[in-house]
Amino acid sequence: MSATPFLTGLAVGHAQDTAARTGCTVLLGPFRGACDVRGAATGSRELDTLRAPHVVRAVDALLLTGGSAFGLAAADGVMAWLEARGRGFETGAARVPIVPAAVIYDLGVGRADVRPDAAMGSAACAAARADAPAEGAVGAGAGATVGKVLGPAAADRGGFGCASAACGAWRVVALAAVNALGDVLAADGTILAGARTADGAFADSARLLREGRAGTAGPLAPPGTNTTLAVVATDAPLDGAALLVLARAAGAALGRRISPVNTLFDGDVVCALSTAATAAAVAPGTQLALGAAGAAVLEEALERAVTVGR
Repeated sequence: MSATPFLTGLAVGHAQDTAARTGCTVLLGPFRGACDVRGAATGSRELDTLRAPHVVRAVDALLLTGGSAFGLAAADGVMAWLEARGRGFETGAARVPIVPAAVIYDLGVGRADVRPDAAMGSAACAAARADAPAEGAVGAGAGATVGKVLGPAAADRGGFGCASAACGAWRVVALAAVNALGDVLAADGTILAGARTADGAFADSARLLREGRAGTAGPLAPPGTNTTLAVVATDAPLDGAALLVLARAAGAALGRRISPVNTLFDGDVVCALSTAATAAAVAPGTQLALGAAGAAVLEEALERAVTVGR
């Protein structure tokens, strides 16, 4: 790993059970945030703290986790780790750490009875570092799969990916846990990872759906068992409204690189974060540039999630 910070003000940590093929990833702040819920099958906790108006102006951490709804228990460990360090929203009686969380479904991949818990959430915090995080089948992507229109037996490996780029005076980074129903595409539209036919060739999930052949060679993955969790973060001093614009603009990457995407069966979420200490006015042209940069780095992160470590 490089000693260069991935993004000033952000630390990222993974923890996983490799044998059970599940894990979680924590992003440690504090930071302002916003989220754009794109899928119809989300599993989450405290995502409303990333939606304005809200009394909480900043969150202390963001958790991406496997284990479906069970995995939300990992947020308890993140909260305990933060509380022990005096971090959280001051209520007068106590500091309450604010930890929005979102899940992917990986129960059918490894062991369904092993899920991220408070101990794993705490371990992810302890592992958090300022440099670029590990990629592939790690953290929240440890049990991720993609291309499930022909059933789980024909699915491909998903994973966790990240990327970063400069945007004028600022930096923009993207992180993604990719567990999509659809295929993951290269920039030229070729399939990088996805549903496979009996001979190992890519089946082209979108084409199968158009032709009414999804599920013909195996059971279609049930609703709620697929999700891409994406984060775009910057050191630009964006407020909540501008961060929502960034989340929506960067989310265009999902439509370019996952086919099909944002389906009834997926719980896709795109979050945008600012690590700047305070918010300030940002020119419209700068917001456009940040959105374009966010989409570009998120495209790269989606690609790396399914290619690194293969």
